[in-house]
Amino acid sequence: MPLMDMPLEQLREYRPEIAEPADFDEFWGGTLAAARQAGDPAEYRPVETRLRSTEVYDVRFPGWDGQPVAGWLLLPRGASGPLPAVVSYIGYSGGRGLPVEHLMWAAAGYAELVVDSRGQGHVTPDPDPVPSPQYVRGFMTRGIEDPADHYYRRLMTDCVRAVDALRAHPAVDADRIVVSGASQGGGLALATAGLCGDAVAAALVDVPFLCHFRRGADTAGAGPYPELVQYLGYHQRVAPERVFGTLNYFDGLHFAPRATAPALFSVGLMDPVCPPSTVFAAYNRYAAADREMAVWEFGDHAGGLASQSERQLHWLAARGLGGADHT
Repeated sequence: MPLMDMPLEQLREYRPEIAEPADFDEFWGGTLAAARQAGDPAEYRPVETRLRSTEVYDVRFPGWDGQPVAGWLLLPRGASGPLPAVVSYIGYSGGRGLPVEHLMWAAAGYAELVVDSRGQGHVTPDPDPVPSPQYVRGFMTRGIEDPADHYYRRLMTDCVRAVDALRAHPAVDADRIVVSGASQGGGLALATAGLCGDAVAAALVDVPFLCHFRRGADTAGAGPYPELVQYLGYHQRVAPERVFGTLNYFDGLHFAPRATAPALFSVGLMDPVCPPSTVFAAYNRYAAADREMAVWEFGDHAGGLASQSERQLHWLAARGLGGADHT
């Protein structure tokens, strides 16, 4: 049965006061500073495809610990630059896929960097620095007992470094970088907006995962949050406070107050994977005054589908972030 975990009027005001770690900024500042000192420059190799209106490049850029992260760069053929650009992050258990899956942004006149999710896609491995047999299936509990070892520290660092790489590309306007994603990708877009400051011009945050982990564990009927329930059920020696204390370093509730870019969120009120209260919890803490929530009353985890994509194009154009003309 679909879930609506609160009436809409309550959701619109839902803003839980969850204390952030005292060293949150120090943790992320040190993490990103170290990452920016490691790895080789980004590489872009042209790929021959049957896509006549889109140029495609196979990308490797340095992520966590300088490790090469795969991506696709898609450029609208014939567009005059520098181009506005979108960094696209992928949903849980997915990777960059194939270029033909990512044509909307290039068709609309944007450069797009599609970021492979380490360990989830088939191209970018995740050399776990502290291998442990204690996690359950999936990625939520990898390194769960220490934030320094947690999987999302590595993945979120990759996401920030993707912005760094794209800003340096000669075809891209570094002042018009948009971060975008749905589900896990939405949570990663939110985290990146909070960590990158004014390097991000806008954020498109659809049905985001990685927000208010404790409520997600308490209310989600499907998807990744139940991995936490399963882990805590298996490992009774581990205090819940320790698990959620680790996850507190990766929670969208704490990235949101640090984000200054305009943002368009979306939520499906029937979403059993990312319950609406978890989405509104992050949205209502988002710092930028220019923020908007698209509410899909009967949407499940797919949100607004293509209607949301169309809304994003108009929303960006209204903020001077429309795509370039091309032939």
